Amino acid sequence: MIFVGVDWAEAHNDVAVMDEQGAILGRGRFGVGVSGLAELHGLIADHAAEPDQVMLGIEVDRGLLVDSLVGAGYRVYGLNPLAVSRYRDRHTTSGAKSDGADSKLLADLVRTDHHNHRPLAGDSDQASAIRVLARAHQGLIWTRQRQVSGLRSALRDYFPGALSAFSTDLGSADALSILAIAPTPQVARGLSRAKIAAALGRGGRERNLERRAAEIQQALRIEQPETTDLVAEAFAAASAARVAVLVSLNQQIAALEHELGEHFDRHPDAEILRSLAGLGSVLGARVLGEFGDDPNRYADARGRKAYAGTAPITKASGRSRVVLARVARNRRLADACERWAFSSLNASPGARRYYDALRARGKTHSQATRQLANGWVGILHACLDRRQAYREETAWPASEQLTRLVA
Repeated sequence: MIFVGVDWAEAHNDVAVMDEQGAILGRGRFGVGVSGLAELHGLIADHAAEPDQVMLGIEVDRGLLVDSLVGAGYRVYGLNPLAVSRYRDRHTTSGAKSDGADSKLLADLVRTDHHNHRPLAGDSDQASAIRVLARAHQGLIWTRQRQVSGLRSALRDYFPGALSAFSTDLGSADALSILAIAPTPQVARGLSRAKIAAALGRGGRERNLERRAAEIQQALRIEQPETTDLVAEAFAAASAARVAVLVSLNQQIAALEHELGEHFDRHPDAEILRSLAGLGSVLGARVLGEFGDDPNRYADARGRKAYAGTAPITKASGRSRVVLARVARNRRLADACERWAFSSLNASPGARRYYDALRARGKTHSQATRQLANGWVGILHACLDRRQAYREETAWPASEQLTRLVA
């Protein structure tokens, strides 16, 4: 066996090749293009007769470089940068760091500690495509929320009436269509009900136009504190820019959601995931994309829960024992699982009973939701492992069993 460390960067990749005793067999710095990849594979081939004799460590788990390494047949470990940093501290106290030294460090890590890490899973192209779309969709939603927060902050300073009119969702089509034609309090007060209804119609509303227009008109005409005209115009220009960005984001999110749904529907695991209470096309695609579809990736439900970040961690020393939520976790997957748990409260009587029992024991909403998500991940693992659709009566125990489970 040989052990290879690849410290990747935007412009080049540093590579170190090591034998089983830790001696350096070869080193190099290669470009990121096709010729650079060929040189990298050539260096490895100089010291290994077969690809399965190569264990390779790298601080990333996706991308063209990783695809090339996996495709070559190497046993690739996508190492967490935090784990690499901790390993570096074991061997040096000076704080020195360089690309060449990091490539040697990665090779040494897989040589001595590969049994503590997991090789990259062999997910299908379908699952990889779903992950790309789901992450892009989720990223745009997070971007939209930041824009909505910025718009809300600005309106609070010069146009609080708009917040009263659209308190539930400032990023909705209704709110954006009205703010586009009335960015200041003065203009908003002069809007007729017909103009408001027409703007709502252009925004996509089809039902209750007159009733909603009357509600908005009343909210916009309520007396409120106002800033000077010059400052209000400046705020209005800034808000108009955010409104335009939000309109575009909503359109792109809808387009990506459609594309994501089509890809998800074609995946062979989609039927099983859709059968689980609380999982629809979007959350189901996020869960599938982040977990992957390699059937051998998780040895058991415990491993899947740990990867999801829903399983707690225990810190014990002497008489001290503390159980804490995981901080180091896949944030995208953890967010999807917790949203899934919350959505399941109205779709699964068993999940509702479990959540209520946790709340009765003094758990906060966040703690109870996270623990419920942990249960759902275990149920998902069982369904995928057995290739069976979800069944409510099988997944959730009877009341007396539930009491023991919560305790």
